[in-house]
Amino acid sequence: MILIYLLVSCISSFVGGISGIGGGVIIKPLIDSIGTMEVSTVSFLSVITVLTMASVSLLKNVMGKSNIKVEINITLYLALGSAIGGVLGNNIFNILKSKVENENSIGVTQSIMLLLINIIIMIYIRNKSNIKTLNIKNKFIFVLLGVGLGLISAFLGIGGGPLNIVVLYYFLSMSPKKAAINSLFIILFSQVFSLANTIINNKMPSFNILVLIVMCLGGVLGALEGNQQSKKMNDENVEKFFLIILWILIVINIFNIIKFILI
Repeated sequence: MILIYLLVSCISSFVGGISGIGGGVIIKPLIDSIGTMEVSTVSFLSVITVLTMASVSLLKNVMGKSNIKVEINITLYLALGSAIGGVLGNNIFNILKSKVENENSIGVTQSIMLLLINIIIMIYIRNKSNIKTLNIKNKFIFVLLGVGLGLISAFLGIGGGPLNIVVLYYFLSMSPKKAAINSLFIILFSQVFSLANTIINNKMPSFNILVLIVMCLGGVLGALEGNQQSKKMNDENVEKFFLIILWILIVINIFNIIKFILI
């Protein structure tokens, strides 16, 4: 199982490093489908792995002197809102967890929400050439959008990637590669606050420290390789890659919904 966790975190972080989806949206449903951990433990380990991946990817981007930069004057406000929303979403998850006896009911709720989100994002991406994008400048709107992103992402334990990408596409008219690196910045910011909130409120679930170390290692390895491959890809290829991942996630989430209902 240790090898499986390493592969899952490595592959997820590799995908996240290229597309900007963070990796949590892959780690969460994949490990849920294996069924070896409680839902809350998967969410917690996913947060830490995604935080590791985002940190390495952004550091690599800065050190590599990439032409694609984080739009701090815009993305920072989304990140701040996402951090606030992340704390709210984390608290909602903990309250819900304390109210239900069987965590599988939470798992099926998360899987259904993830499925719907992935389908909506898929529809948008496939039709975005026909959709007029915006170029919003209002910082208060950025904060509100960030709160929504953070709340949903923290509750689902996914890091927020796919939702971030669509917001950056539609509201800021960013290209796929630019959206990817800015999404990672938002993810990093929100995951730091989410993790701090969990630790401060003593809501950490029980977990195997070896599994945590292995998943963080996978996050580092995946991020480094993802960064390298991203440099070789143009915007069109990054978008095609993103769509393929969405299809895979839809299939995994359908499997998880059936599994949680039957357990």
